[in-house]
Amino acid sequence: MGQGQQERVRTSLAGTVSEEISASLAPVDAELERRYPGDPGTRQPVHTVYVPGDTFTADTVRTWGDRALAALDEHAPDAASLAAVLGLGDDLAEPVYARVRAKLEREPVEDLRVDFEDGYGPRPDAEEDETAARAARLIAEAYADGTAPPYTGIRMKCMEAAVRDRGIRTLDVFLTGLTAAGGLPDGLVLTLPKVTYPEQVTAMVRLLEAFEKTHGLEPGRLGFEIQIETSQAILATDGTATVARMIQAAEGRATGLHYGTFDYSACLGVSAAHQASDHPAADHAKAVMQVAAAGTGVRVSDGSTNVLPVGTTENVHDAWRLHYRLTRRALARAYYQGWDMHPGHLPTRYAAVFAFYREGFEQAAARLARYAAHADGDVMDEPATAKALSGYLLRGLDCGALDLAEVARATGLTRAGLEVFAAPRRGDLTASTP
Repeated sequence: MGQGQQERVRTSLAGTVSEEISASLAPVDAELERRYPGDPGTRQPVHTVYVPGDTFTADTVRTWGDRALAALDEHAPDAASLAAVLGLGDDLAEPVYARVRAKLEREPVEDLRVDFEDGYGPRPDAEEDETAARAARLIAEAYADGTAPPYTGIRMKCMEAAVRDRGIRTLDVFLTGLTAAGGLPDGLVLTLPKVTYPEQVTAMVRLLEAFEKTHGLEPGRLGFEIQIETSQAILATDGTATVARMIQAAEGRATGLHYGTFDYSACLGVSAAHQASDHPAADHAKAVMQVAAAGTGVRVSDGSTNVLPVGTTENVHDAWRLHYRLTRRALARAYYQGWDMHPGHLPTRYAAVFAFYREGFEQAAARLARYAAHADGDVMDEPATAKALSGYLLRGLDCGALDLAEVARATGLTRAGLEVFAAPRRGDLTASTP
């Protein structure tokens, strides 16, 4: 064939074949779009801090930050001492320590949940009513004066018969108070604990629908997290994954699946000494949650450790090492959020998160830059990998581990450019640099 001569293209199938196949798959296309919309692209907090309703005050967030800074001053007063405790390399010690202190001064808590469940305990109805109303007022005031964390809300009681009415009333008091104080904030998050059956999720949906209708809110305005704390939430009696049915029962309102370390472990009979987020039973549950949530836009959160960094410096360092290790382990498994139960956990939460993103920053940025420039390298990346690389950098930016200027220098991309690569849904290979 002569140079420049075009190859003759032959086909065998009639055009109607493709049309018929497309028509037959139209319901599947619609189902995929509805059930698997992809990640929402919004910021995911690195942790959730739980504070009992009766101890929550206007200065809770600042108090947690100050107590965390005091713990650093007492037990790791400089970068070298914290690096020695956690095993940070020399190249990470200073930038991680400086960022941890800056974070604790500027934004010590990313996600706050005022707890009306296990951390609150049984109270007279009048007392819980007053506490819920006070929480609404304090949160509304915090959003008004700019002191609220990026995300905040309450954990109500569950939908089991013994506490159902009390949980519904507490949620009603709280949401009504917020609405009366100026409206529902964008960062509002609600948590439904101890969910066992999808029907309990459906009941939560109906409850939120009723509130929206009563107050003339846009349908779907209120979403909620589902806490996975029972074995039945993972595996139903018919052998199906209950958690997957729960996501569908939420009708698009589920925002997260949160693993409950201690309730779930106890449910399986794990002895108290071995109840931890790295127990094989915990790994199994979170793996099922992760697969069930993949592509749905629902995010998965790890649980907590109950080993508190208190007492002698030796005790604090031991607790810090454990918390740091568990957090790094969760991040490697793509659980980008967890629970923190004590102000002393904040230094190691942020140290682990910042080290995770800074350690991998240069390699991730270089790979994404090569991909964006269509340049050759020692790794052949695909669009799915570019999506993961950009998502990694965006999460690092959101939490403060990375700075936009250094990411831009290393990748040649603006934040908008990173978001383009992070945005494609399943099967969309058309992303390009803006």
